Amino acid sequence: MVKVCDISGKKVLSGHNVSHSNKKTKRKFFPNLQNKRFFLQEENKWITLKVSTSTLRTINKKGLYAVVKEARAKGLKI
Repeated sequence: MVKVCDISGKKVLSGHNVSHSNKKTKRKFFPNLQNKRFFLQEENKWITLKVSTSTLRTINKKGLYAVVKEARAKGLKI
């Protein structure tokens, strides 16, 4: 399962766990992704997207159709 946001493109980042003695071990930072089903009223259909929670806030602010339109302009297949 790919951990990438369908709209914003957020993905897994890598870094280090740092102990008290400053010893570093590899770790991963995962985005907070949610599978969400939206009704796209302009096209009269349901779409399922894997989006990060910050992208959900953007969808609430701008509106679903505006966000999908921008994503399609970038070349994403939604």
